[in-house]
Amino acid sequence: MTPKTSPADAPDTAHRRPAGVDDATVEAVGKLTEALETIERARGHLYSFHQLTGGADFELGEAADLLEAAGHAEIARRLRTELVGRNVLPGRWTFQIVEEYDDGYYERVRAEERSVRDELLQGRRHVFESELKESRRTRGAEGHEARP
Repeated sequence: MTPKTSPADAPDTAHRRPAGVDDATVEAVGKLTEALETIERARGHLYSFHQLTGGADFELGEAADLLEAAGHAEIARRLRTELVGRNVLPGRWTFQIVEEYDDGYYERVRAEERSVRDELLQGRRHVFESELKESRRTRGAEGHEARP
């Protein structure tokens, strides 16, 4: 028995290829979007770096306090002077690195990806993935619906 299909069992318009757009264009824009997604992941790691480094700075301060309480005042002073509150790059704490990344490279890549989608796919997102989903799902089968 062949599963029943209906017009609702197709991707929504927001994820369909605009008329006249060829396979190569859909693939290329899909690759650009994939690059943006990788950059999003890198940005997440950068924020992890920011938070982990900030937390470690407080731990260094606590270690210095504990060393001082244990009678190692000179070592505690050295840690506070050399490490606590230290720049991670010349003149920069991690929040400054995050801001530069966000305002520079990250925003530029996001803007270009959006611009290319606007120019070539009428702003539609994930057209390549939507077509991949269509090629892999079983139409009409439970758990394989085209959309919610």
